[in-house]
Amino acid sequence: MLMDRAYEGDETRQLVRERKMVPVVPPKRNRTKPWRYDRKLYRRRNEVERYFRKIKGFRRVFTRYDKLDTVYSAFVMFTMICELLRQLK
Repeated sequence: MLMDRAYEGDETRQLVRERKMVPVVPPKRNRTKPWRYDRKLYRRRNEVERYFRKIKGFRRVFTRYDKLDTVYSAFVMFTMICELLRQLK
């Protein structure tokens, strides 16, 4: 599970481990016992955040006008297709 450095606390990492996931989060600089993490995978987290920023550019996704989850998720898929087509130009 990719996590931001703000969630690097022991309790949060333990909760992720209990759910049978591997926490990928860098330790803060002031940690006395820092741990190892997958740096390449953590850098990919930024790509995911930038992608969500792009799809939030669609006002309907950002404000969530739709009341039904299925309609909202369908429009999110539509925006993803639009972004993919925009990249292929």
